[in-house]
Amino acid sequence: MAKPDMIGIVVKDMPKALAFYRALGLEIPADADSEDHVQVKANGYRIAWDTEQLIRGFNPAWKAPNGSRIGLAFLCQNAADVDAMYQKIIALGYRSHKEPFDAFWGQRYAQVLDADDNVIDLFAPM
Repeated sequence: MAKPDMIGIVVKDMPKALAFYRALGLEIPADADSEDHVQVKANGYRIAWDTEQLIRGFNPAWKAPNGSRIGLAFLCQNAADVDAMYQKIIALGYRSHKEPFDAFWGQRYAQVLDADDNVIDLFAPM
């Protein structure tokens, strides 16, 4: 049986990518910015970032996809925390994909774009 263990994200610019995820609260060492592969453990999962150059090193035919490369959702403490995290990310210069809203499925929801234009969800139960 195989179990989920790691989420991998391919990035154009490691320092920019890691700065975004640090802003969301992930603890990523500062010296990781100069690496081609970085991983941390959060909520029982490993999250890893690999530079495009590293991926092409073992898969020369790899091409960057169009649009979002992953789907990640970050659980916030409550509805107000969704709004606060959204504002924090936007204030740091990242772009909005969808402003916070009360979703019909019972969650406060927002979407922001990371440094590689991946859509990242922020949510909390209402």
